[in-house]
Amino acid sequence: MKIYLTRHGQVNHNLYGVYCNANEDLNETGIEQAFALKDKMINIDYDITYCSPLIRAKHTAEILNTKNKQIITISELAERNPGSLSGQSLKVTNREEYWNYYSKIRYGTAENIVTFFDRVFNFINSIKDVNYNNILIVGHSGISKAFYAYFNGIPKDGLFLDKGLKNCEIKEYILK
Repeated sequence: MKIYLTRHGQVNHNLYGVYCNANEDLNETGIEQAFALKDKMINIDYDITYCSPLIRAKHTAEILNTKNKQIITISELAERNPGSLSGQSLKVTNREEYWNYYSKIRYGTAENIVTFFDRVFNFINSIKDVNYNNILIVGHSGISKAFYAYFNGIPKDGLFLDKGLKNCEIKEYILK
């Protein structure tokens, strides 16, 4: 089965470099990014869309739904929860360490990366037996990091900061 994974369009907290667990919608740039991706996806066939329950991902999925297929929201596809970091600049953490799978540093009440990846891995394992040829998944930067880990393994250094998708970037995976 082919999986087409994309990240939602830009939201203000992306623009301003802030941790955020608010259910924020796309900004004007994010809407433009989603429509630009929609044009690029015209020849991509998919049977169903799975999407994060967060508004920014749902709005992106609705824009991308060129085939008028069912969109199902999946809680396991929600972004990594920054907990008590929400509202703070990304600069309050060592970003490499925040996205280090082996890190022992705990940043406030942020969701642990191993627990987060396990949540996403459980979702990926759950769709192995569905009867679809192609799936579109609309998620977040963290979700794309977890997908990278699932399909490529955990790097020896455990670093994932540079493994995520940019807003409305799309990546194809094959799930066997």
